[in-house]
Amino acid sequence: MADVTGPDASKSARRAELLALAADLFAERGLRATTVRDIADAAGILSGSLYHHFDSKESMVDEILHTFLDDLFGRYREIVAAGLSSRDTLEALVTASYESFDRFHAAVAIYQAEAKRLRAAERFAYIDEYNHEFRDLWHRVLTNGVRDGSFRPELDVELAFRFLRDTVWVAVRWYQPGGQITVQNLAKQYLTIVLDGLTVAEHPL
Repeated sequence: MADVTGPDASKSARRAELLALAADLFAERGLRATTVRDIADAAGILSGSLYHHFDSKESMVDEILHTFLDDLFGRYREIVAAGLSSRDTLEALVTASYESFDRFHAAVAIYQAEAKRLRAAERFAYIDEYNHEFRDLWHRVLTNGVRDGSFRPELDVELAFRFLRDTVWVAVRWYQPGGQITVQNLAKQYLTIVLDGLTVAEHPL
């Protein structure tokens, strides 16, 4: 049996710590404004020591985003494959999106701020691939919901998709993990507003 407490495990743990620290700095300051030296200083090491773990700042960003996106879309695919109703599928997708705020808060913030610029680089070509999958997946759920009567027949699927995409992910700007508002409550309130509305039906006299 392999020794999981040996040097390799220690190096892996240290690498994860450095990635988490870098992610927080990238999210707070932006990728361009954050240097390798900034990361090394925050970690209490020399810049050269950082290169024992990563060959560049870009490789750190790549791993941060890839880990987040692989996890998120793995969850999306599981939800779609579960065979739920259109409404339940949409609710599960929204909830999974918000849950990523807790698990990958810095990565989500980086993605929202930097994805448009990064995807022009060959190294980050997967960002566009995930964007296309995201659009196709959510479009399909909305279209199926219109067809089976779960959603309004007059729904403009493209507009609904854009609204959901933008309003779900913009919350990362103010949501704080560990705060009074949990992602479960955030998802519940959001879905109540989107699916049931703000107003209460008038009671008959």
